[in-house]
Amino acid sequence: MTRRDGAIGVIMPRDLPAKDITAFARRAEHLGFDELWVVEDLGYRGGLAQAATVLAVTDRIRVGVGLLPAAARNVAFAAMEIAGLAQLHPGRVDIAIGHGMPSWMRDAGAWPRSPLTLLGEYLTVLKALLAGDEVHHDGRYVRVDGVRLHESAVPDIAPDLFAGVRGPKSLAVSGTVADGTLLAEPATPEYVRQALARIAPTRPHRLTTYNVAAVDSDPAAALAAVRSALAMVADPDWRPHIAPLPFVDDLLALRARHTDPAEFARALPDAWVRRLAIAGTPEQARSALADVFAAGVTSAVLTPVGPDALTALDALASVL
Repeated sequence: MTRRDGAIGVIMPRDLPAKDITAFARRAEHLGFDELWVVEDLGYRGGLAQAATVLAVTDRIRVGVGLLPAAARNVAFAAMEIAGLAQLHPGRVDIAIGHGMPSWMRDAGAWPRSPLTLLGEYLTVLKALLAGDEVHHDGRYVRVDGVRLHESAVPDIAPDLFAGVRGPKSLAVSGTVADGTLLAEPATPEYVRQALARIAPTRPHRLTTYNVAAVDSDPAAALAAVRSALAMVADPDWRPHIAPLPFVDDLLALRARHTDPAEFARALPDAWVRRLAIAGTPEQARSALADVFAAGVTSAVLTPVGPDALTALDALASVL
C-alpha cells in the first residue's frame, strides 16, 4: 500500500533525555513525518516549553501539544503563550486542551467539581482570545472581564484547538467548540467510529489519535515491543477505548485473572495486540493505519516504544 489517507505523526517520549530532544525533532522532520506531538504529563516536562524548542529547531513539521489540562493555567495567560508560538511559527501549531488525568490533577490540587463545564468554558474563551476578540465571560470557572490580546500579539494563523477527551459528554463538547479531537491510545477503528458518532461535528473537524506502535521485519518482535505499553488498557480510565471491541468481555476477564499489569500484558493474545496497537512489519503497520484512516482519523500519531527512541523512530518511518 503506497496511498496515504491521512497525516502520520510521532510522539516525542515524555522521558526522552533532554540532550536528545532536538535530535529527535530534527530526525522526525528529516524522515518525513507530518506531525510531532509533545505531551505534558505530571512530573515530566511542560508541553509549551517542549513545543517552543522543537519548533525552533525544525522548519516544516507541524507540532502539537497534547494535552494541556484546562485547570492548570489561567486562560488569558495560556492564550498569550499559545499566540506567541503561533506567531513565531505560523501554520505549524496545534494545541489540545483536556481534563488531565484525574489522579494527577487531584495530586496537584487542581481537579474541578465539573471538569466538563470547565473544558467548555475554557475552549470557548481561548478560541475568542486567539482570534483577537475582547472577551467578557463570567462563567462557573472561567472569568475574564474585557481581556484581549494586543493587536501585535494576535497570530495571523490561529492554531487549531483540540479537545483531548474520552467520555461521551466530553466528546460532544469537543464537537461543539473545538477544531478537532485528540484521542489517546489505544485508538482502534471501533473506538474511533464510536467517538466520531458522539463528537457529531457540524463543521470541519480534525480527529487525531495516539497509537502505540512498533515496526520490525520480524512481526513477533514488533508485537513483543508494544506489549508493556498496553498494560493500562483494562484500567477504568481506559474503559471507553475498549468498550466497542468484540473481545472486551474476554479482555476484562483476562485482566481479572492477572492483577499484575505486566503479567496481563504478557498474556494478551497476539490478535488483540494487533488490534490495540500499530505493530508488525511495515506492510502490516500500513494496513493497520489504513483501517484507522478509513474509520475517520485525519492524523495518526505513533507512540514509539523501547529504550532507544531514535532507533524506534527510524523503524516507524518505514511506514511512510
